[in-house]
Amino acid sequence: MDRFTTLTGIAAPLPQTNVDTDMIIPARYLKTIERSGLGKALFYAQRFAPDGRERPDFVLNRPAYRQSQILVAGANFGCGSSREHAPWALLDFGIRCVIAPSFADIFYNNCFKNGVLPIVLPRDACDQLMDDARNGANARLTVDLEAQTIARPDGSIVKFEIDPFRKHCLLNGLDDIGLTEQQSQAIGAFEGRHRAAQPWLWARPQ
Repeated sequence: MDRFTTLTGIAAPLPQTNVDTDMIIPARYLKTIERSGLGKALFYAQRFAPDGRERPDFVLNRPAYRQSQILVAGANFGCGSSREHAPWALLDFGIRCVIAPSFADIFYNNCFKNGVLPIVLPRDACDQLMDDARNGANARLTVDLEAQTIARPDGSIVKFEIDPFRKHCLLNGLDDIGLTEQQSQAIGAFEGRHRAAQPWLWARPQ
């Protein structure tokens, strides 16, 4: 998993509340276990008409927001069914940070496990950042995870809170596998003791 330290990028406004995971990535794209290539399916029904043509009115299809790395969203973002493909699709599109007044719990947890930073802010602060995001190409925010700040285009600073352990994992690029690998010496020592004490459990079948 890539580290998340400081991100400066275009913020796209998506004020809709209750954006569910089926909207983020439709169920028909869940057949794959590959994390790459899902960006093209992100918000598919909103981005594309049934004939495959882009819907020019959807925010991520507008020229100013095609390279967005930050999404400012409405409350209860990521609700609905549990699917890790939702943060995979955001990440593959290029979005590494989502800011909203609230998130669905499973989606929120899945973001941290996949290198996407979900930031919860009071509604009035989200409204201010939403106004910033509506400025198109000038909608550049800087998210500093170490300092736990968001720098707005006018230079003002918004502070955010985050669980210290999750912050540590993102700063160091540690997913569940990475955390486990940090204990490789302890795991090896345990296996050595276990093998010596109960060797028959380690014997290969004849």
